[in-house]
Amino acid sequence: MQKIFILLIAATLSFISGLRAQRIIYSDPDRDDARTMGFEIIGKMNGNVLIYKNYHDQHYISVLDQDMKQVEKNRLDFIPEKTNDVELIQYPDYVLIVYQFQRKSIYYAMYAKLDARGKKIGDPVLLDTTADVNYNNNVKIYTVLNSENKQKIMLFKMSTRNERANILTTMLFDKDMTLQKRSRMLVNMPDRNDFLTEFALDNDGDLVCLKGSGTAQNDNINKIAFMSKAADADAISMREIKITGIFLDDLRLKVDNVNKHYVICSFYSKQRRGNVDGLYYAVWDKEQNQPLATVNAIFSDDFRADAKGDGNLKMAFNDFFLKNIVLKKDGGFFVAAEAAYSTTRGSLLNRWDYLYGSPLYSQMDYYSYYSPMGYYPWSRFNQFSGSNVTRYFADNVVLISFDAKGKMEWSNVIRKAQFDDNSDNFIGYGVLNTGDKAHFIFNTQDKRTMILSDQSLYPDGQLDRNPTFKNLDRGYDFMPRHAKQVGVRQLIVPCSFRGVTCFAKVEFN
Repeated sequence: MQKIFILLIAATLSFISGLRAQRIIYSDPDRDDARTMGFEIIGKMNGNVLIYKNYHDQHYISVLDQDMKQVEKNRLDFIPEKTNDVELIQYPDYVLIVYQFQRKSIYYAMYAKLDARGKKIGDPVLLDTTADVNYNNNVKIYTVLNSENKQKIMLFKMSTRNERANILTTMLFDKDMTLQKRSRMLVNMPDRNDFLTEFALDNDGDLVCLKGSGTAQNDNINKIAFMSKAADADAISMREIKITGIFLDDLRLKVDNVNKHYVICSFYSKQRRGNVDGLYYAVWDKEQNQPLATVNAIFSDDFRADAKGDGNLKMAFNDFFLKNIVLKKDGGFFVAAEAAYSTTRGSLLNRWDYLYGSPLYSQMDYYSYYSPMGYYPWSRFNQFSGSNVTRYFADNVVLISFDAKGKMEWSNVIRKAQFDDNSDNFIGYGVLNTGDKAHFIFNTQDKRTMILSDQSLYPDGQLDRNPTFKNLDRGYDFMPRHAKQVGVRQLIVPCSFRGVTCFAKVEFN
């Protein structure tokens, strides 16, 4: 009896511990913040959380202590009011802020350093200018990239005045923003439907991207090429990747700095504008400058039924878009894809309406711009605008793991069904990686209340549904897809309280 009693106590304590596995601390809503405020979670410095905010053409750094109390809010008054883009890169002892703006006919790119309190260190420094901008440009001209280790930073722009021969200008810097190499190159775009996408910078400072071509605008991709520019080179290397008998869309590229590889993924169909048949991926070797493997992984009917749940199995993956490519040390990887679509006044918008991108648009995820002058960044994502009511949907998440040789190891499905009107901020998911597992965080509907849910993914593909967060305060609506990991087991999640944006620190036990 004594042993049974001890076991019961242990089980009870374990259950209580499970219920308290997460702790949530909320920041107080800042009543001075506008309801349409933009923000970016920078990260943690000296134990404090730094958050960039902008509204009414004003820019601030908000400093929150370990109890999520605001201890400082510093205005970045050196940034012009009409600024078209701000990028932030965090280092252990400072934050690098790169911003761009226009004055009269000159377009400027500048940077400054901020300390752990969000205050300026030294004077802002000019990086580059673009002359003869003879109109009021409301979009960014320059794109900022940083390597995974943050030791290399690149600023680049592309002129598209000549559609068949674009001019690419790149500026490579070290982490102290000392210029290492400036290059100006021609990029031939012979076909009308050629486009560039998925620009990335590796730890050596090499620039890579994909060049695709479709049979028509807003259609499948039937040609792709891998493009690279070495850090010290003034020319671009381009090698075609052969794809035979399939059509691609939703291209993704991931840099594997450990193995000196680049992973390229896309859903594919066997017919033009056909149903998604499987996942295409290629592993490109940097040293050999050629693909090590190209694989067309066909989705089985069992996997289709698991991913879709109901409906036509052939159309099971038509609403899925690639969201994450996670690399493994052995050269393998796994991908996460989410079912996403939208309706506008009863009209269903499918993947052909999104220019190869998910309808879950976010300033912190992707950018889509067009400049009459002929400079633009490079993703193919739409924004929805106008007075129509748009309903956004985000459903199941499929997870697929591949080994280093390209063999599918396992697959699994996180089941959810989400929707919201005129905003996609509260649907989708966020991820926290604790090393031994990955937590997928997302909202679920409980009657009229949204509840923050957590499912854990283990390296072998097992999924565990964790207890629902128990200390959720009423009135707070979470935005998990904008969350950012700031510690091994800490996540900062934006939330809305009575229409005002605030932030919650979620601590995992």
